[in-house]
Amino acid sequence: MTNEQEVRTLIENWVTAVHAGDLDTVLADHAPDIVMFDVPPPYDGVRGMDAYRDTWPGFFEWQRSGASFELESLDVTAGADVAFAFALLRCGTPDEFAAKPDQRLRLTIGLRRIDGRWTVTHEHHSFPHDDVPASAQR
Repeated sequence: MTNEQEVRTLIENWVTAVHAGDLDTVLADHAPDIVMFDVPPPYDGVRGMDAYRDTWPGFFEWQRSGASFELESLDVTAGADVAFAFALLRCGTPDEFAAKPDQRLRLTIGLRRIDGRWTVTHEHHSFPHDDVPASAQR
């Protein structure tokens, strides 16, 4: 399996675990000093495995209310020791999808090969803002 395929499989398994609410698998393959910039605060990010772990129970509860987390596209670039990936996911409730059918969660993941394994060292999740004034748009 190529480095790109290994990273792709790791991320696909992570997405499946998030959707299933499987915390152990969500946390697997993440560095102890993970840094995550997420949609909800804190705005300066979540740092370290304990803080990362603490973000998931509320998300899983929200999913149990009918929300989904589904991978739509995934692009991976992998070297020998460093890789990054970006993806679009359908993440929301049926009401949110009805109001904004094209909205997607944007995901960027940075990885390093540590002790022979791909390890997630950085995650960034975001939604685009459609309330930006026309004068501020590029």
